[in-house]
Amino acid sequence: MTLLSAAADVKKPHIDIAADTIFQLGFFKVTNSMLMGVLGYAIVLAAFFYTVWCLKHGRKNHFVSVMTWGYETLYQKVEGIIGDKKLARKIAPLPIALFFTILANYWIGILPFVGSVSTMGSHPLPIYRGLLADMNTTFALAIISMVTAQIYAARALGFWGNVGRYIVNPFRDPIGSFVGLLEIVSELSRMLALSLRLFGNVFAGEVLLIMVGFLTSYAAGVALLPFMLFELFIGFIQSYVFFMLTTVFISLGLVSHGDPPEKHLSEHQTPSGS
Repeated sequence: MTLLSAAADVKKPHIDIAADTIFQLGFFKVTNSMLMGVLGYAIVLAAFFYTVWCLKHGRKNHFVSVMTWGYETLYQKVEGIIGDKKLARKIAPLPIALFFTILANYWIGILPFVGSVSTMGSHPLPIYRGLLADMNTTFALAIISMVTAQIYAARALGFWGNVGRYIVNPFRDPIGSFVGLLEIVSELSRMLALSLRLFGNVFAGEVLLIMVGFLTSYAAGVALLPFMLFELFIGFIQSYVFFMLTTVFISLGLVSHGDPPEKHLSEHQTPSGS
């Protein structure tokens, strides 16, 4: 009876909302999501360096064409949202880099060995877990986006001008003070929305694949194929949504209350020395 119970436990899928620690380097804990993250970042860097190298040496292939087309398309979208070419050239690298980073890590997170290869022992843990299935990562990406939005807002409106969007004397302008409070809540909600939306979709997708593979057993190779194709599509959509929201949130920070967008989109160039 004990052996049967142990065998049944081994066959159960391991689903945990938190990343598992695989080993430690001193006081630094290395989780299974970090291992996949290293691979994801390496793929993104290799893709960019390879594309740049090919363009410099006049060598083109299908991969380079897709990369350049994707980058130019995303850049044009940033330019259309920001409304200023010079500023768009400065802002675009961040949301575009986030798009490719999220896309690469999302796609490799659905590879067959992710979640299926486990450690040995009485309590086996998955060695590989998608980087974006770790809430720490999605929060970090959201924080980077929102901090960047505040930096560009401070450059466009001035430090105190940006602070003035949130802190207003309630005795002189009670309505403005209330609006400023709403702005603070809005900034926090944007950060939560960015991080939790991405994490929720990635985690739900991985759980779906694990359960389909577990339930279909030997037929998993065939049963998982349509779900994996669907996840590839969802990965693209989530990457694009994160890209768009990051760009929009940065553009919103360039506008002060009560002023038309064109005013600050022309004034913000002065601090950058243009």
